Amino acid sequence: MTTDKLDIKAFLDKDEKKDLLRFLTAGSVDDGKSTLIGRLLFDSKKLYEDQLDALERDSKRVGNAGENIDYALLLDGLKAEREQGITIDVAYRYFSTNNRKFIIADTPGHEQYTRNMITGGSTANLAIILVDARTGVITQTRRHTFLVSLLGIKHVVLAVNKMDLVDFSQQRFDEIVSEYKQFIESLDIPDLYCIPLSALDGDNVVDKSERTSWYNGISLLDYLETVPIDRDRNFTNFRFPVQYVLRPNLDFRGFCGSIASGVVRKGDKVMALPSGKTSHVRSIVTYDGELDYAFPPQSVTITLEDEIDISRGDMLVHADDLPLVDRNFEAMLVWMDEEPMDVNKSFFIKQTTNTSRSRIDSIKYKVDVNTMEHSEVPFLSLNEIGHVVITAAKELFFDNYKRNKSCGSFILIDPITNNTSAVGMIIDKVDKNELNKEEESIILNLSKLGIDENHYDVVVKIANELSKKGINIKIEKE
Repeated sequence: MTTDKLDIKAFLDKDEKKDLLRFLTAGSVDDGKSTLIGRLLFDSKKLYEDQLDALERDSKRVGNAGENIDYALLLDGLKAEREQGITIDVAYRYFSTNNRKFIIADTPGHEQYTRNMITGGSTANLAIILVDARTGVITQTRRHTFLVSLLGIKHVVLAVNKMDLVDFSQQRFDEIVSEYKQFIESLDIPDLYCIPLSALDGDNVVDKSERTSWYNGISLLDYLETVPIDRDRNFTNFRFPVQYVLRPNLDFRGFCGSIASGVVRKGDKVMALPSGKTSHVRSIVTYDGELDYAFPPQSVTITLEDEIDISRGDMLVHADDLPLVDRNFEAMLVWMDEEPMDVNKSFFIKQTTNTSRSRIDSIKYKVDVNTMEHSEVPFLSLNEIGHVVITAAKELFFDNYKRNKSCGSFILIDPITNNTSAVGMIIDKVDKNELNKEEESIILNLSKLGIDENHYDVVVKIANELSKKGINIKIEKE
């Protein structure tokens, strides 16, 4: 009896310490995304008996796999998805193996649902890009890969599906891999792994297939269990956006939040932004007790040795490693609203725990997600992506998105409808010299204002003082 209890405790302890891998699947319509995930769940024995019974019944009734089980029905739950045989909304599935826990996001492949893919991929560590072995790398493949790169996903699996329809040809597989590698040379994708498989038959999904004897790699599940993701987070730059000030009694005042990046230890010298006041960490408190150090994505309460005015939206950082602090920045923006962008409208911007009013100053260019071409546009519409310049009403504390996802991402909220209008990834703060001078310049026509030449020197002196503050004055005598 005691042994059983010890075994159960050891099992639960081990299960609690498993790391979590979030991944998405992306591909064109009918590439087999939902089928692949369904097969992964089925072959790894992660389905309950009632789910299997329902799957068999649904396969006979609305399935698209003939007499076989249609594994895509495990993911395609909407009526419209089952009728059309396509994925429309993001479907999440959770499962675990002896080595790791997984959250799968089955994202739609059609350009019409780009915002759904952005939503599903925003928290992913890894992306599985499916390619039909018959058609190879197509426009949708390039589009999905660009979006994966835009989201900063570091690990990509090129899953060449439906190999059974090309007789498991090694030559065909090598052609597709070569073309895909050539395409991603210009994109920031550091880790690529290529697997030939058949989602319908299960080849190389959970177990290695004898029908691809020429393939020397591992199966998809083996790769998902072993891909290293520990270094994907930023453990260098300490960023702690304050979410809540905890004051349960007169003797305790702590600052609650999730560590966005970096590591903090007891005794560390930290700075509070925007005040710039410094102090040292007295304690790091959690529900289970105090810690000597903490790291992302832990949620903790930090107390300081000095009384500093800190509230929600402020940020604690190491004094010798500051983020960018500015009102102006450039970003890649994905428009999510049904209503087209109105550049004259102000939005709420939410970045970490900070909220402010903001405006879109300019659109530098729109990216055609199918061809990667840039074009000038007056506004963005649903699912369109553009490089924009944004100005907030107050200073924000941020990093480059590629360096720090948590502090480099934001959303724009429509103040009237409260809809999420756009999501963005910060590139850098704006070079003040590149701001639109025409918008900042003020023209003073001395004759129209009734100012004679005797006061010209005074006007020039005032103009010079204003220019130091970033306001450009143009003086015209006539």
